[in-house]
Amino acid sequence: MAELIRNPKCMRKLEEEVSPAMDQQEMFIKESCITQLPYLEACFKETLRLHPPGPFLLPHRAIEFCQVMNHSIPKNSQILVNFWAIGRDPKYWEEPLMFNPGLDFKGNDFEFIPFGSGRRICPGLTMATRHVSLIVASLIHFFDWSLPHGRKNPTDIDMSEKYGLTLRKEEPLILIPRSKN
Repeated sequence: MAELIRNPKCMRKLEEEVSPAMDQQEMFIKESCITQLPYLEACFKETLRLHPPGPFLLPHRAIEFCQVMNHSIPKNSQILVNFWAIGRDPKYWEEPLMFNPGLDFKGNDFEFIPFGSGRRICPGLTMATRHVSLIVASLIHFFDWSLPHGRKNPTDIDMSEKYGLTLRKEEPLILIPRSKN
């Protein structure tokens, strides 16, 4: 939500996508509608690239000596992959700090791996993407959002993160919802 508020063009595009997908006879968005919302999925992916749930993948162990690029990895070494840094690396991303929805995250694009990849991909990937997407689609469809205390400039939102085992915004996001009906 913070990235969508900071990027009004993205918010408008998402609102335009979500409204027609809404089942007009029902008062909620169904899970089956989520597959019809590719821009919502792109926003979800881009948010995970910029703000992954944790800075590192789970530790891995080298089962034998190997060479990776110019680095020698001794047998039984513990390896930590910093995917927070990978998601912001200018070698792989044109504008690494900009919110720019539109990429694949099925574990084949190794610059973007918040759910791991290959055999160790997170089994909760599908559930997480569906639930978070349903929540965000509902929030976007039923409410107009604004900043509190008369703040007008959405770029003033502090996006600094608090580091630990997981990552989270240092200052919680505070928004004012206004019903669209």
